[in-house]
Amino acid sequence: MPQRLEVAGLDRPLPWQRVSGRYVVVVIVGSLVGAVVVAAAAVFAWLVLHWWWAWIALAVIVAVAVVQLVIAPRRARAIGYLLREDDLLIRRGVMFQRFVAVPYGRMQLLDIERGPIDRMLGLAELRFVTAAASSRVSIPGLPESEAARLRDRLVELAESRRTGL
Repeated sequence: MPQRLEVAGLDRPLPWQRVSGRYVVVVIVGSLVGAVVVAAAAVFAWLVLHWWWAWIALAVIVAVAVVQLVIAPRRARAIGYLLREDDLLIRRGVMFQRFVAVPYGRMQLLDIERGPIDRMLGLAELRFVTAAASSRVSIPGLPESEAARLRDRLVELAESRRTGL
């Protein structure tokens, strides 16, 4: 079902491109690794430092990890991008949605990154550096071939927009 997005009075279905379904595995593994590290610190505090309240922290950590695992598929499905005429629109977030429009003429660097889990699953993350000093925009969970194709297309669009400035 197409998503609806209202942009400057525009309310029509937009053909969002979604990230790979395999990206859910990356989100789950990341959540599990983070939970295990923090849980290990809580167990250490409870058993070695004898902080009686550390078991409460451990219970909270486990509860948060379970919630993260339950919403991981939805978080991965919420990421999408849309190539528009003058910019690239990126969305993410379940409860707190974020929409970022990156004008093609402001793109300065497009970088493909692949972590170990990404490489195992054939995925990549496309990162953008723009003219804004504090921009951290990326599209995670793209199949490697799609990331390379999208990078090349965006470089082409960025170069054509910059020459027109």
